[in-house]
Amino acid sequence: MQKHLATRQAYGEALVELGRNNPNIVVLDADLSKSTYTVKFAKEFPDRFFNAGVAEANMIGIAAGLATCGFIVFASTFAIFATQRALNQIFQSIAYPELNVKIAASHAGITVGEDGASHQSVDDISIMRTIPGMTVIVPADVTEAYQATIAVARYFGPVYLRLSRAPTPQILPNEYMFKIGKAYVLKEGSDVTIIACGTMVYSAMVAAEKLSSHGINAEVINMSTIKPIDKETLLNSVKKTGCVVTAEEHSIIGGLGSAVSEVLSEEYPCPVKKIGIKDQFGQSGKPEELLKYYGLTSDDIVEATLSLKEVPNK
Repeated sequence: MQKHLATRQAYGEALVELGRNNPNIVVLDADLSKSTYTVKFAKEFPDRFFNAGVAEANMIGIAAGLATCGFIVFASTFAIFATQRALNQIFQSIAYPELNVKIAASHAGITVGEDGASHQSVDDISIMRTIPGMTVIVPADVTEAYQATIAVARYFGPVYLRLSRAPTPQILPNEYMFKIGKAYVLKEGSDVTIIACGTMVYSAMVAAEKLSSHGINAEVINMSTIKPIDKETLLNSVKKTGCVVTAEEHSIIGGLGSAVSEVLSEEYPCPVKKIGIKDQFGQSGKPEELLKYYGLTSDDIVEATLSLKEVPNK
């Protein structure tokens, strides 16, 4: 039976493990610790947890200062606030001096749900991946979120870790080992490459199963590191399949689909279809309703694939 947990929960658990093993781990939050699950770290290590209040820009400044003193800093808030309210501070105080701060942003995408457009970050990947030296990671499930949190603590440099609010199925196998900058082929195929990240990885796997009834053997890649993107895995797959469908809970402008297209346009031009939010704001609604409204379901991936392969939709 699959576990349905939000990646933010695994992040909170991983922070506790890191805190127990490394006294240089410190965690900051912007008065959202129960939502980001940093409350777990706060309870066990109160001397290494700092609540900056509803002052995200100030939180980033504090994180920068702590990093200059040799601490490994995790700064947590909602994705919409991390990338829009504190962008200048991230750019000037974290990325430009190449400080060792991990920006762990939860409640990303439209599956934030009823909170609506003001809390739904659909452009954060595009914003963060344009910042020089910023590593961008979007875990697919709790297994990957836990491992990614551990991995970025060992990696020196600024990182943007994108986490979900809504529970998602556990999709990666028990033997999976996360590595920064490395994609993972979940399913091998020969007819189309489906590349997904975050909550859409599960939908990609469901779509691949549906496509088999159309005689299409889809390869599914979990591209959890958006930057630096794994060109080798991407190109090896596309040279075999000849076409690509990307899927992300994010705008098609500047996100995973754009990153994939940038590689292919220079290295191996081929047909690409992008599943994502099409230059729109979010809105209030239940997560499953919003995914359907914005065309982010397994059926939408199937339809895009069929249009590429010119197979009649049965």
